[in-house]
Order: sequence, then C-alpha cells, then structure tokens
Amino acid sequence: MNSSSLRVALFTDSLFETNGVATLSQQLTRFAQNSDRPFFCAYGGERTNVTDHGFVRTMELERSHVAFPLDKGLYCDPLRVFRGRKRAIEELSSFKPDLVHITGPGDLGWLGLWAAHTLRIPLVASWHTNLHEYASRRLLKFCRFMPMAWGQNLAAGAEHQCLRALMRFYRMARFHLAPNAGTVELLQQRLAPRPAFIMAHGVDLDSYSPALRPPGKRPFRIGYVGRLTAEKNVRAFADLERRLLAAGKDFEILMVGDGGESHWLKKNLRRVQLPGTLRGAELAAAFASMDVFVFPSQTDTFGLVVLEAMASGVPVAVSPETGARIGFRKGVHGFCNGDYANNVLALMKDPKLRRKMGAEARFFACSHSWRSVFEQLYETYVEGLALSNHRRAEQKRAEIATPAEVLKLVDRR
Repeated sequence: MNSSSLRVALFTDSLFETNGVATLSQQLTRFAQNSDRPFFCAYGGERTNVTDHGFVRTMELERSHVAFPLDKGLYCDPLRVFRGRKRAIEELSSFKPDLVHITGPGDLGWLGLWAAHTLRIPLVASWHTNLHEYASRRLLKFCRFMPMAWGQNLAAGAEHQCLRALMRFYRMARFHLAPNAGTVELLQQRLAPRPAFIMAHGVDLDSYSPALRPPGKRPFRIGYVGRLTAEKNVRAFADLERRLLAAGKDFEILMVGDGGESHWLKKNLRRVQLPGTLRGAELAAAFASMDVFVFPSQTDTFGLVVLEAMASGVPVAVSPETGARIGFRKGVHGFCNGDYANNVLALMKDPKLRRKMGAEARFFACSHSWRSVFEQLYETYVEGLALSNHRRAEQKRAEIATPAEVLKLVDRR
C-alpha cells in the first residue's frame, strides 16, 4: 500500500482548544490538505456541520446540554457518542477510509471506535496524555486535609485503577502510537501482541523563531506556557521565585495559560505575570521574549510547548521525565535535572551560555518539522496495518490448529 494514497479518518477530542492534541490534530489536517491526501477529521464543536476543503473533509458535531468541562475550554459530552453515531457511520461509509485514528478515550474517541468497529475499519489509537497520572495528581491536591500517607495511598489506588481502565480501552485498537519510547514499551507490554510505534511531535518553525525576540533591555524573563493545573506541577514556581529573591536577582515570571491553579499562583508569587491563554502571533512573541523556559511537569508524554520554546531560541529547564521523553542533550540544549533555581541562576550569571544554549535549542527544533513528522506517520500507518494484519492471521491460524492437535491426541489414545 502506498502511504501517500492512504485514506485516513481522524477522530480527535481536541482541535481548536489550547493543548498539544489540538495542535497536533490541526497540523495533521493541514499536512493532508497541503499534500493532497484524502483525509477526514471529526471533532466536537458548537454545531453539526460537514465541510469539504479539497481532499479534506471535516465533520463538526455539536455539544449537547449534558456536556461537562474537563478543563477550561475542554468538554466531554457522553451524549455525543449516541447522537453522532448515525452521522459518523454515514460519513465514514461515504469517505471509505483505510483506517480510523482516535486520539484517546474522550467522547470523540469512543465515537470513532464505535463507528470503526461497526464498519469493520482498522482502528489505531494514539496515546497523548497520562490520564492515570493526572488523576493521581489532582486527587492528591484535594486530599491535603488528610494525613499524607492516606492521601498518597488513595492517589496510588486511583492511578492504578485508571491505568487498568485505559488499557481496556486501548486494547480495542489494532495498533497504537505514542510520543515517547517509554510509553511505547508500556503499551507493548500491556497490550501484546498488538504492536506500538513512536508518533513523533513537531513544531512550526516559521511561527516560532528567535527573530521575534524584542530588542532592548528588561529584567531576566522566566517563562512557562501550558495549563495552570496541579498535574503540571506549577507550584514549583513558588520555590523558584523564593530562591531567586534570596539571591537578590532581578527577574520576572511570565506564565501563559489558564487553569485551576491561577488563583493560587497570583496569591503566592510576587513577580508573576498571568496574561491568560495566548494564541498565534501573541504566543510566538511571548516565547521569543523569554530568557529561559521552565517546565516542571512530570506527567506530560512529550511537552510540545518545550519544543516551541526551543524553536524560539530559548534554553529550557525541565523535569528529568520530560527531558528523557523529548530526547535533547542536557547541558547543550538546556537542563533536565529538576533543579530549576540553580539552572536559572547559571543562565543569569553567564549570558554567553544562555545564547549558546538558545542557538543549540533552535538547531534541535529544526530537526522536528511537522512535514517530516507526518510523512513518517503515514509510513507508520502502513507498517502498523501490515504488522497487525500479519499477527491477526497468525493468531487465527493458531486458533484453528488447536482443535486439530487435540483430535490427534485423542486418536492416539
């Protein structure tokens, strides 16, 4: 099968929201449109509508009155699975995809799964969010009134049960995609013999650039972009600020995004700016204005915003978990030891090091263009279909052979 002629249907739980899944889904849709590949994209919105844009067809499904927010601007609608099923099956029957790709266990993911199995279309599921770790971090936040050991045990139990539920969901796909080697290994261990593959992330190198850095002097700017929520570990900025103030440093903290921790950050940080969610040119300018990008999250499967900061020529200081998942070289493109205060102090003391790391970060990001990422993804689609078909055939042959072996044993007796 030629990858360029592959007909792909994407059911994404985020398209116009502000998160990594939405960015990836937008870029994948744009790639298909620019390269004249037949592509179908289903997503949730305010109304139900189907639109054709050349080789790309999009289906927006309206939100019902029972939809509830998962985070700011991100909703789950249980009724959408049932109300949109008939329309989804009709559109997929018309489009005739070679595979259906779902981005997770949200309402659109369940709808894509349902439609794919009804029409017997191969299903691929990509893993973008460690929901089990998110559940644990958020539960810990609400268990602070308990003894620490109780809260930790409760959170660990919730994480374990959530992971089991996620694996039951992902088991219904033919093969799986994940943005880092650790998650690929986890899926292969838990869901064998179904194969799993790396699905790389990219960055828009035209939008994010060091050329956007504003001229003139100003305080050293420490930046963050992402949801302001417990699982992002944003309270780490309080300790970072305290240590920098104790060292007598002049600085400011710019935290772009929104979420449940906004009020706490505003109350507990003295030098923080909280502009809310920024998009497009405003976001690109904010990235380029930073002197260092600090990302303390330990739960992100990749951290797309880190790559966007690097494309803007900004050195990064991230958790060891994020550093390993992105794969950059510590001490060259940035820091990944989790010691954010000492990382920032090192860059404050040595402007030459900051400039060198920023240039290396940009160079690293240039090897992650969206076009190369999606060309590889289409090759992975073809490889995944072939391998999963082969393994299913082997399994079927084994099931057929088993009774024959039993009969042979009976005859011998």
